[in-house]
Amino acid sequence: MTRVFSGIKPTGPVQLGNLLGALRRWVVEQDDADTIFCVVDLHALTVPQDPVELRSRTLQLAQLLLAVGIDPERSTLFVQSHVPEHAELSWILECTAAVGELRRMTQFKDKSDGAEFVSAGLFTYPALMAADILLYDTDEVPVGDDQRQHVELARDLAIRFNHRYGDTFVVPKATFPAAGARVMDLQHPTRKMSKSEDSPQGTILVLDDLGAVAKKIKRAVTDNDDEVRFDPEAKPGVSNLLSILGACTGEDPTALAGRYTRYGDLKSATAEAVVEVLRPVQERFAELEADPKGTAAILARGAEKARSVAAPVLQRARANLGLLPPA
Repeated sequence: MTRVFSGIKPTGPVQLGNLLGALRRWVVEQDDADTIFCVVDLHALTVPQDPVELRSRTLQLAQLLLAVGIDPERSTLFVQSHVPEHAELSWILECTAAVGELRRMTQFKDKSDGAEFVSAGLFTYPALMAADILLYDTDEVPVGDDQRQHVELARDLAIRFNHRYGDTFVVPKATFPAAGARVMDLQHPTRKMSKSEDSPQGTILVLDDLGAVAKKIKRAVTDNDDEVRFDPEAKPGVSNLLSILGACTGEDPTALAGRYTRYGDLKSATAEAVVEVLRPVQERFAELEADPKGTAAILARGAEKARSVAAPVLQRARANLGLLPPA
């Protein structure tokens, strides 16, 4: 089977856009590929973290992935720092990458611009991301446009290493699955919904109180002409509600628009659909949250399974590179 790798960083609460745009697609991919899902906690260290919060968020994110439908019997689910091969291969790839390549990474430019403190890890973390991918003989990495550059770097480093030291790494390719729902901020519908706290009424978190979720949707910004049609340019607020409703029900937003003549009815239907999507996730999450040792056991098995793949790949890289094997 095609091997697919995806990672997610524990740097904030998961919001509706993450769920509808990516995580539900991960669940479907389990049926068609050998899927590896990683909570990339080492990537979170590129900026200062509160240790208690980081530990809590990492566990919570793993539990949420399980609650959404990631099945540890069909997929490999683990925490990045539990597999030490990631850090060692990252150093090898840092020594394979050129400074100029890392300097050109768009996300480094964006995240370092105006920052008071910029860690060396923020500069070199694309090598760690490449290690995440290459450790598992990954065939495909599903990404959005903002991550395309990182997969290209992983490809370049794999090709360069293979050329210098012999066939070592599978050269992965980025895939761009059919776009999931593009979920916009409910109060500012021309910008994507995000984890940012600057628009609490515009953002729906997956673990928000369901009553509060319905209220946020019913208070969503629309416009004044009271015409329901799917037109993201002219009617971003209404179109956002139709996109969310379509993603929850599996129906086309344009077709859905023909069923509603009033904004109030559209908001009510969207609120109901979102609540029904979130309810089973929250119920399963509550079960997992009540049994942290059970989640820890799942992650331990996942890390063992991940290491069974990663360790031979790292050993291959070490041997080809000329590192003396341990006694």
